[in-house]
Amino acid sequence: MRLSLSAFPISVQQVTVPAIVLIISLVAFIFDSSFSGFFVYQRSLVTQGEVWRVFTGHFFHTNGAHFLLNSAAVIMLWALHGHFYTIKSYLIVFMISAVICAAGIHWFSPNIEQYVGLSGILHGLFIWGAIEDIKAKERTGYLLLIGVILKIAHEQYYGASEDVADLIGANVAINAHLWGALGGVLAILFLMAIKSFSLKKTLR
Repeated sequence: MRLSLSAFPISVQQVTVPAIVLIISLVAFIFDSSFSGFFVYQRSLVTQGEVWRVFTGHFFHTNGAHFLLNSAAVIMLWALHGHFYTIKSYLIVFMISAVICAAGIHWFSPNIEQYVGLSGILHGLFIWGAIEDIKAKERTGYLLLIGVILKIAHEQYYGASEDVADLIGANVAINAHLWGALGGVLAILFLMAIKSFSLKKTLR
């Protein structure tokens, strides 16, 4: 079977923000030594008022393997759920997941002094995509949702994979996955509220 580009979500609405995320992450990776000191999430510096790190720190990575894993996940989620993507919806889910992930780490994971990576946000995007599947009456959505919930529960109970930790050269911040997923849930509720408000406004 010949694979056609038409099989992929390639409209401007569907690719713009994921592409920007990958480009920013690539620039952050290439110039890590120059930029990371100013942008990476560090608890003590956030506490001192450098709150932008809550968002910007997600674009940095511990090493090349970490960067490639997260980049591949961005592309995989786009291939899986990109037909639901719009610039507005992706930005909302991405930003809410990013802030909730970092805020959760800051307030409830005091053992984490520094955090980098997109994995928390990716869990939020995964949750959102699975819910969109369910709303579209695609049965795979239930399997994906159950799968990600079981993954997070397994990590919380048993801890992270040592193989992944060795690969990225750092401890896996499993709580980031939990908080990122919660951010995805909150983003879904926020999007539903916007849609409901817009509908009521239209009917007036």
